[in-house]
Amino acid sequence: MFSIDSIVTAVGMTEHIPIMFVAVIAAVAVMLFAAGPLSRFIERNPTIVMLALGFLLVIGMTLVAEGFGTHVPKGYIYAAMAFSALVEALNMLARRKKSRA
Repeated sequence: MFSIDSIVTAVGMTEHIPIMFVAVIAAVAVMLFAAGPLSRFIERNPTIVMLALGFLLVIGMTLVAEGFGTHVPKGYIYAAMAFSALVEALNMLARRKKSRA
């Protein structure tokens, strides 16, 4: 779904039809080439799926809060996401080291 959103954004950013075609073709080509390695990575690291779900929930709740007029500083959101990604990266390194031993 994220890839389709990127295509729609790229198409909406220009009024020139050839650029739209190139953007869509490039996005589809990247998706085709990245699908295999990405799916293998996710199969090896299923906790990444939960981390991504958590990120989506945080972003969704931030959008809902802002829809009700509450400003949420983006620095807090990005810092929390970066910290979570760092912890997951360390966990992945620890699991890889443990499996090699």
